[in-house]
Amino acid sequence: MKQQEDIISKPTESAPPRPSIQPEKPVEGMPIEDKAIIQRAYRNLLKSINTPLGTEDRDQIRLAFEMAAKAHQEQRRKSGEPYILHPIEVARICVEEIGLGPTAVVCALLHDVVEDTEISLKEIHDQFGERVTLIVDGLTKLDSLHDSESPQAENLSKVLKAMVSDVRVVLIKMADRLHNLRTIKSMAHHKQLKIAAETSTIYAPLAHRLGLYKIKMEFQDLCLKITEPEEYHDIAEQLAQTKRAREVYIREFTRPIEEGIAELGLNARITGRPKSIYSIRNKIKTKHVAFEDIYDLFAIRIIIDVPPVQERLSCWQVYTLVTDHYKPIPERLKDWITTPKANGYESLHTTVVGPEGRYVEVQIRSERMDEIAERGFAAHWKYKGIRGIGKADVFENWLNQVRETLENNDSGSAVEFLADFQSNLFSEEVHVFTPKGEMKILPEGATALDFAFSIHSDIGCTCQAVKVNNRLVPINYVLKSGDQVQVITNKNQKPNEGWLQFVATSKAKNRIKAALKEEKFKQADFGKDILTRKLNNLKVSVDENVDMLAKAFGYPNRLEFLSAIHLEQVDLSELKRFRADGQKLVELEETARVDAHPEIPAESPKFKSNFKPEVIINGEPGNYYMYTFATCCNPVQGDPIFAFVTTKEGVKIHRTTCPNAPYMLANYDYRVLKADWGHTVKADFIANIVVIGIDIGPGAIHKLTDTISNMGINIRSFSISGEGGYFEGRIGLVVVNTDELNKTMRALRSFEWVTSVSRAD
Repeated sequence: MKQQEDIISKPTESAPPRPSIQPEKPVEGMPIEDKAIIQRAYRNLLKSINTPLGTEDRDQIRLAFEMAAKAHQEQRRKSGEPYILHPIEVARICVEEIGLGPTAVVCALLHDVVEDTEISLKEIHDQFGERVTLIVDGLTKLDSLHDSESPQAENLSKVLKAMVSDVRVVLIKMADRLHNLRTIKSMAHHKQLKIAAETSTIYAPLAHRLGLYKIKMEFQDLCLKITEPEEYHDIAEQLAQTKRAREVYIREFTRPIEEGIAELGLNARITGRPKSIYSIRNKIKTKHVAFEDIYDLFAIRIIIDVPPVQERLSCWQVYTLVTDHYKPIPERLKDWITTPKANGYESLHTTVVGPEGRYVEVQIRSERMDEIAERGFAAHWKYKGIRGIGKADVFENWLNQVRETLENNDSGSAVEFLADFQSNLFSEEVHVFTPKGEMKILPEGATALDFAFSIHSDIGCTCQAVKVNNRLVPINYVLKSGDQVQVITNKNQKPNEGWLQFVATSKAKNRIKAALKEEKFKQADFGKDILTRKLNNLKVSVDENVDMLAKAFGYPNRLEFLSAIHLEQVDLSELKRFRADGQKLVELEETARVDAHPEIPAESPKFKSNFKPEVIINGEPGNYYMYTFATCCNPVQGDPIFAFVTTKEGVKIHRTTCPNAPYMLANYDYRVLKADWGHTVKADFIANIVVIGIDIGPGAIHKLTDTISNMGINIRSFSISGEGGYFEGRIGLVVVNTDELNKTMRALRSFEWVTSVSRAD
């Protein structure tokens, strides 16, 4: 990865000589008040660069600043501030929060000029050279994508493909996204939702994969603030209220540890920080507990300053010290020092029982490990070659997997590429071993067949059986950390369609698809021979008519059609529907064709109903659209909603918190329409809730149903299950709006034996 040589602090590549530019030269053509704000921001950027800058670096940064300031001088952000403040802040984030060097600063300052101004890539190349041009090009959105299956997917694919050549492309893109999220208030809410969906599905997992944990957590928190503002602010307020009590507890908890570390003669610092709002909300939702019942609201981090060769021993010494004072929970010990995560993360985690019986997570790591955990790829590059512990370059290994995904994306579909790419963004991994003891890291959920393909494509394609821990298992066996896997091959074995359901990794999926396509080509050759014989009777050629016939018989292309002929899945007696007209076949009777991608009717007849609530779509009365409510999330009047144009079912109204919303908003934002509730109409909505509590016997059902009925709410469905003193009930309610639903949920929470009531997705 020679292109990364200056990723931290080395000088930018040589460019044509130019005169030195004074750093405080004023920006021409701007109001005086704007000049002052911009120059202040620029000086803050220069101060944030904590490595010495050479004359050439400083000149290139100044030249980039002046070019961007001039190009953007007529532009303002939605908030009203000069647009140039955005690229300056993106550059500052790159330096101060990610740890990139001067080349990244230049590229960040220029990242919008080609897309939004008259500046061309050629001008960038003439002024700054090849490397800066490559990065800026990777950051520039594609034009003319109206006919694309998914413009967002196309643009994201471009960024990710450029990342393989230079990782700084995606790091600058993440800094750009972070600043946009921090300043998103002035944007329309439906646009905020699209950005949040794209961030949560691509950028947050990508930040995790590149080891940028702090940025990942901020992405998640800011997205939650957009999608579920009430929950976000509720948790933030409770964290603020309990801050002082937490600080007192942390001081009490760490006092004996600090004394013990001093006795060991180690230089260390101890910090305590609350968990992210997003992770707290997830725990509330998945564990069905209240905020007050979450004991591990914060983590203690012990960071020791020792040389690399002493890191592991010193971390375990500190672990022993911690567990001497507090009782550990064995199953919560996670050793990512001996076996780092696939994104380079190293740390020793344990959970102990602290004062007052509270669970406390303790993270033990070195200063080097902490910088890698905070700054990910950039810090990893900084320490490469001087770590002294001889571990493989995990980022290079991962980028090689991304390259394979790119090379094997035969479909050309940006959406499919993104789906494959996302399979490389797993947050957890499993570590398994070959019979010779070689360790393989695979994503959580990977199967024995994935393992076979990870060894070699030929081994995967000829995999007949698999032994795990010397026991024969199905090829779709889901691997667990520590498994030893042996693959049994047979040269006559070939992949089949079913195998695609047995694998989780993009490498395995792509290899299987390639093998199936190769087999399909062989079948198509046989199918073409059969069709040729049939068409000889009509004295027409196959090549002139095969595409038309494929479409007429309902196949997407000639390959699928000819392959189906060989497999005897096509009734060729239907050829009697056609007659020869010269060298071409013509259907005897025309059949109506249905557009697979209907447009929204511009002036459809009004859909009148006495019970259907009014929805305003894109500022227009929703009755002009044949809209229906999505059953995947069951919107209730009062929920935040959006409209989505489907290909076959018209317009669907979804909740903004719908489980499918991130995928739709991230990949098909051009089919997303703004939607709001119109005039209040008394209508019936189905809302599903989950009630969890202590099993008090048959009386529980009676009390729950009585409470609901006494409020005048109809119960559409009711199921309850439980054991060991615990129950979980799922209730379908017929309500008129969210106020009625929330009132019902509050009433059910009032029972002491009910621990949580939540809305089901």
